[in-house]
Amino acid sequence: MTMHMAKQMISTRIGTHEDWLAAAALGFADRLRLAAAPTYAFMAVFTGIFGESPKDMVCMAMQHTSPLSGMVSMYMLMSVFHVVPWLKLIARWVLAARRS
Repeated sequence: MTMHMAKQMISTRIGTHEDWLAAAALGFADRLRLAAAPTYAFMAVFTGIFGESPKDMVCMAMQHTSPLSGMVSMYMLMSVFHVVPWLKLIARWVLAARRS
């Protein structure tokens, strides 16, 4: 069951306090997943500007390491992996704009 289907099921019968709490929790979870991509992107920019910690320099000093071994690269990859909720939201906005 998708998050959207669960919200529809709960929204059709909100009446008790528990139902309201369940709907609020689903709404919060729906918005919380949108926070990951911008947070990781900010961390990548912040780490890129202010530099990486001395602990990271020890790992980077190893020979034959991957170019993706740095923290900036890791944060950028995490940001890309967590962009799916944003793409779904943008797709919904585009479809809604085309319908109206």
